Amino acid sequence: MNKPNPGATPAPKHPTLASTQPRSKPLPERSPKPAHEDPTAPKRVAAILASPSYREADRDLDFLAWDAVRGVRLEIDYQKAELLLRQHRIEHTIVVFGSTRMTEPAVAATAVRELEEASARAAVDAELARRLAVARRQLASSRYYDEARALGRLVGQAPPLPSGGHVVVMTGGGPGIMEAANRGACDVGAKTVGLNITLPHEQYPNPYVTPELCFSFHYFAVRKLHFLQRARALVAFPGGFGTLDELFETLALIQTRKMPAVPVVLVGRNFWERAFDVDFLLAEGTIDPEDHELFGYAESGEEVWDIICRWHAAAGTPHFPAPRTRP
Repeated sequence: MNKPNPGATPAPKHPTLASTQPRSKPLPERSPKPAHEDPTAPKRVAAILASPSYREADRDLDFLAWDAVRGVRLEIDYQKAELLLRQHRIEHTIVVFGSTRMTEPAVAATAVRELEEASARAAVDAELARRLAVARRQLASSRYYDEARALGRLVGQAPPLPSGGHVVVMTGGGPGIMEAANRGACDVGAKTVGLNITLPHEQYPNPYVTPELCFSFHYFAVRKLHFLQRARALVAFPGGFGTLDELFETLALIQTRKMPAVPVVLVGRNFWERAFDVDFLLAEGTIDPEDHELFGYAESGEEVWDIICRWHAAAGTPHFPAPRTRP
């Protein structure tokens, strides 16, 4: 029979269920130093608790706004959208850009009518005449709203991918052409993505973006990354500086092979040949003849989708929707 050794270390006790219960005696740090021990203690503790240095870093908005923490802000600006896009299995996107000022035909017609009525009541007014001329041009161009909406419907009706995901419309989440493309996908019950950007003035997302896929970015650079990371095509309708920015950036990335080639479709040849004189650039020697082939033209949403599907069929892109059979 083994006898107990008086000098041996006692075997450790196993924790009991008592360790899961509230403590019968609070730990000392649960209460601040009392005034009866030091009359200045309560005021000192209050000053510490109110100090910005005592805030947890992820809850300290002032700290997160420091220039030195920009790297952290860039990372979380990217990660939030990235993780949610993965969660929703968004793998293939058709990115659509275009003017925020391009409204649906009924709205454009109302604007023309109101300006015509105002012009009839007013004396000669050069600014009013200019606005009326622009409104009439916008009415003529409002067909692009309908074409962008038609494109959104076609993308939204594409068959599911073997992975279970879908090809989805992605826009900047704003009004005009972006609204139309998101709206078309919404018309057929498809998911659709909007990448909004915070601006100095108030900005609202268009109402047709899928709520859980509508994001608000602080950095343009991070937003641009998400536009192209899953892009299987870029479609540019007539637009202004923002549309030109995204178009030229994409063409430069494809030209330099910094990103895989995707079909780039410019909708409205008459507009684009005036806004972007590629023949002049070619004649000046600032681009090569092969750069002329980085994009194509279309006039309708149906033609855009046909070009995209045929491009991917020719490229052998796995699992991309096949072109529709011509009648």
